[in-house]
Amino acid sequence: MYVASSSMLTPTALGGSAPTGRRAGKLSSRAEATLPIATKLRRSTNGRRTVAPVRAMAFSDPMPEARIKVIGCGGGGGNAVNRMINSGLQGVEFWSLNTDAQALVQSQADNRLQIGKQVTRGLGTGGNPELGQRSAEESKDMIMEAVQGADLVFITAGMGGGTGSGSAPVVARLSREAGNLTVGVVTYPFTFEGRRRINQAAEAIEALRQNVDTLIVIPNDRLLDVVEEGTPLQEAFLLADDVLRQGVQGISDIITVAGLVNVDFADVKAVMNNSGTAMLGVGVASGKNRAEEAALAAISAPLIEHSIERATGIVYNITGGSDMTLQEVNAVSEVVTSLADPSANVIFGAVVDEKYNGEIHVTIIATGFATPGFKVHGSKQGGAAAGGQGAASSTPSGGGSGGGGLPWNNGGGGGGGGRGGFLDSRR
Repeated sequence: MYVASSSMLTPTALGGSAPTGRRAGKLSSRAEATLPIATKLRRSTNGRRTVAPVRAMAFSDPMPEARIKVIGCGGGGGNAVNRMINSGLQGVEFWSLNTDAQALVQSQADNRLQIGKQVTRGLGTGGNPELGQRSAEESKDMIMEAVQGADLVFITAGMGGGTGSGSAPVVARLSREAGNLTVGVVTYPFTFEGRRRINQAAEAIEALRQNVDTLIVIPNDRLLDVVEEGTPLQEAFLLADDVLRQGVQGISDIITVAGLVNVDFADVKAVMNNSGTAMLGVGVASGKNRAEEAALAAISAPLIEHSIERATGIVYNITGGSDMTLQEVNAVSEVVTSLADPSANVIFGAVVDEKYNGEIHVTIIATGFATPGFKVHGSKQGGAAAGGQGAASSTPSGGGSGGGGLPWNNGGGGGGGGRGGFLDSRR
């Protein structure tokens, strides 16, 4: 607080004209009304005026931001984290967690965590999820430190192996206990990887689903519908890693990238908290009907299994260049809202970015599908395996042989305008 004499408080000193006559050395009510807004006048008990600067919002101060962490569990999760780092994903803290000390050396993450030093001695789990779980429990204190101080934690892994399958549910449980919004983004093995890995993956996914707010499962087999014939094996596996990246980036960008119509962390949390099932769609289109085509691509791309009609929560974000029009925003909104349940919680955002001139990008997060749980049917080694005996399907379209009730084995998804990628899972 600054104390000033009456001469210091003349309008001249404050940028106004000097008073005359009886008003000299004083401030009239008119003069007081012309004072800068950021200056507050008060009388002290002895009658002298005091000037107390009022602190306006200081835009130079760092604004609070949602803290987002991505934890890659096992080899597949570590590869996905490397892919995200190489893609330039910003505003995210990366962690790589593994039982294999040699694999951690290859990690590009700033934060690396070797778990289960007593259980595995840094040599990995040999594809045994039980060892992965025991390793995570052994290193529970270190994992708890890793998940502290976050608002949103992504747990990514390739299911079916040892470390990822065993540790991911433990990491998820500790993250939720720390109060974080916890999202699992994992892959399901290719059929050619064998029944053992497929059974392990199904059990691990069910364990993970019980410990996350939202789970996105990406079936690797569906990537066979996306990649062109003759694609090299290494490139195909990179594509699987990139789909994990797409799942994480699609959600984190909605939170971290400021928009013309902004979607904040609280919006995303309202839709994803305790939602169980999530689908993430990304569509890109250019040309005359780019808005409608991008929206259709996001909701009907090759990896989608069902419509967003049954979703109880939807967040969608539209990104375009300075040439994006109000009519195009309306066209995207009409496509999304026409398919959404009338009672769904729908949140909308829009971002104008010059680098997207000529294109429209649409990202949709849909959650809260009232579908049966993802379960391993029959015996422990039963019909969850792709190609196994068909049990009662967890999909609305019914079960059948060859699928064992897994959600992505009931036929292919539709196409759509533009380019799209949709990540799908069932609760």
